[in-house]
Amino acid sequence: MPITKIELDNFTVFKKISIPFQKGINVLVGENGFGKTHIMKILYAACQATKHDVSFPQKTVLVFRPDQSMIGRLVNRKKSENNTAKISVISDSARIGMQFSTKTKKWEAEVTSEQNWEKQMSDLTSVFIPAKEILSNAWNLESAVKMGNVEFDDTYLDLIAAAKVDISRGVDSAERKKYLDILRGMSAGKVAVLEERFYLKPGNQAKLEFNLVAEGLRKIALLWQLIKNGTLENGSVLFWDEPEANINPKHIPVIADLLVMLEQEGVQIFVSTHDYFLARYLEVKRKESTAVQYCSLYREEDSIMCEVSEKFELLEHNAIMETFRQLYMDELGVKLQ
Repeated sequence: MPITKIELDNFTVFKKISIPFQKGINVLVGENGFGKTHIMKILYAACQATKHDVSFPQKTVLVFRPDQSMIGRLVNRKKSENNTAKISVISDSARIGMQFSTKTKKWEAEVTSEQNWEKQMSDLTSVFIPAKEILSNAWNLESAVKMGNVEFDDTYLDLIAAAKVDISRGVDSAERKKYLDILRGMSAGKVAVLEERFYLKPGNQAKLEFNLVAEGLRKIALLWQLIKNGTLENGSVLFWDEPEANINPKHIPVIADLLVMLEQEGVQIFVSTHDYFLARYLEVKRKESTAVQYCSLYREEDSIMCEVSEKFELLEHNAIMETFRQLYMDELGVKLQ
């Protein structure tokens, strides 16, 4: 039940855009402010709305956190006669749509095909890993947010809840074990959850508080936890915002390997990145059967557009490659035309 397409009209930074997706790995590239994270968040909200007790508009508000929880603040703010946003998320078996205006109260948007979406996509699970690591701040965070003492969007709260899922004491499957062995070697330990606090247990040594572990290792340990407790498995969707953030560059090829392995096991993946090495290693590590697609967001006049290619090097609009070309020219002392 992969996500196959998104259509956005007058939503946040987008005037009008339509992006097709692969069932495997979808890599979003582009400059800051071009909407990579916004696309992943709205897709994540739609995936969460497959649950009967989660509405698409309310989840959208909770992952974007506009002022006063007013979904109307997500309408594109460029001067225009159109003050209505339209969103459509499409899978291979269903679609869900939403429409709201600048005058819509709270999250009272008009939703279409919600029941069919829930019915057809009921087995879907999804997880969103933000760019900033959060498990080291997990203790009592949900209560603090509910009390209004701090404000975090739901991608953080949902991730903490997913990571807290009890780990089976049974023997790991062969598929799961191959991931865990790799991740355990990278993070030098296993994750433990005690009284809502996360720890890393390096072998037979005493456990370490997550906040005492390097952030890059925390992110790797988080991936270990999500695979170990079954959150990431066949039929799930992974959204990962800037996996390269605070990761030791030597681990980037391994991260690419893991993403390809997850794709081969039936996990649909959405990744946003500014990193040349991650983008290229996904190209290098892909297998013949791996479905990989690069979605490059760029500005044309006053609109954000999207170019799609199955090959990273074939993208005509490629902010990552433009930077590397500029570096090469600067090293040669040549001005890039």
